[in-house]
Amino acid sequence: MKKNLLKSNAVQSLIASLLCIVLGLLLGYIVLLFINPTGAGEAIMAVIKNFWNYSRAPLQVKNFGNTLVKTAPLLMCALSVLFAYKVGLFNIGAAGQYVVGSCACLYGALALHLSWFPCLLLALIVGGVYGALVGLLKAYCNVNEVISGIMLNWIGLYTTNMLLAGVKESTSPYTLHLKTDAPQAMLPTLGLGKFFNNNGNVTVAIPLAIIFAVAIMILLDKTKLGYELRATGNNKNAAKYAGMAEKRNIILTLVIAGSLAALGGAFLYLTDYEQWSVTQSSVPGMGFNGIAAAFLGGLNPIGTIFASYFIQHITVGGAYVDKTMYSSQISDLISSLIIYLCGFVLFIKYAINMGIAKSEEKQLQKEKAAADQASAEKGGDK
Repeated sequence: MKKNLLKSNAVQSLIASLLCIVLGLLLGYIVLLFINPTGAGEAIMAVIKNFWNYSRAPLQVKNFGNTLVKTAPLLMCALSVLFAYKVGLFNIGAAGQYVVGSCACLYGALALHLSWFPCLLLALIVGGVYGALVGLLKAYCNVNEVISGIMLNWIGLYTTNMLLAGVKESTSPYTLHLKTDAPQAMLPTLGLGKFFNNNGNVTVAIPLAIIFAVAIMILLDKTKLGYELRATGNNKNAAKYAGMAEKRNIILTLVIAGSLAALGGAFLYLTDYEQWSVTQSSVPGMGFNGIAAAFLGGLNPIGTIFASYFIQHITVGGAYVDKTMYSSQISDLISSLIIYLCGFVLFIKYAINMGIAKSEEKQLQKEKAAADQASAEKGGDK
């Protein structure tokens, strides 16, 4: 029973993810000890506790809602990476697709004065087109999707800064507030904010992201299209021989992945939780963190929901570290260590499978030796 349980992909993913989390926190604690051992224990606990650092329940509930607000876009980026990876593609361009999605929804809201639903559709379409560029280069020119994705990340960033410069505040580099300048583009809350101490940033983005995760799982595992996409990813030549449109499948995969990541940007900025800075010179980390969330979740859409929340929980929790003892970057360092170790989930699962295989081989050898001995004894009795 124990062996069968360990052979389960879900159990292996859970064990690997928990091990990465524990190792990440341990390494973060060791780093804190080297910097200032006096407050290391309190600092690592502050990261883990996140909103529990507040003593009053209303504040805890409200900040828990803020963590969920940041989890929704991360989950969408993670689903983008996961979907492409299941089809044999590494969508590092999710970061750029997230950026252009943010640009599309904000420009639609602040410049075109669209309501929230057209803004979501605009982000979805722009993200899909941006993903299609990578897919076309991959399918017809055999350009590695990692190379083209990285290049498009920077093109998307600087194009976004240029376009949104026309809808920024006059005294700051940040875009205008949706609450005051484009309230029609705010995502509806449907009363969800009441459950989080009237937190107006908690919107339909959170349940929508979960619905998308379930939809991706059904698409990949329960539909003919999902089977063809996975078959193309495993071996595009065999898929072509079987009559599948392998080029179309590659492009379609990256269109869907691009749309998912772009919706992540819309899910964040249409809550007015953050404003876009038109002077930023680096691609936002949300798309890259989506890679870690996808792998920490064992490349399973449902596991990715919990992994996305955990990564965002740790990232936000880092802000509560005592800045009088540690620099403000220490929270980013701890989060980065955990996120980095998430990349070892597949390696840990491989190690578990190797251990199971060796254990079963030894067991078979013992059983064979016992059978040979019994046969020899039986022959001797005759």
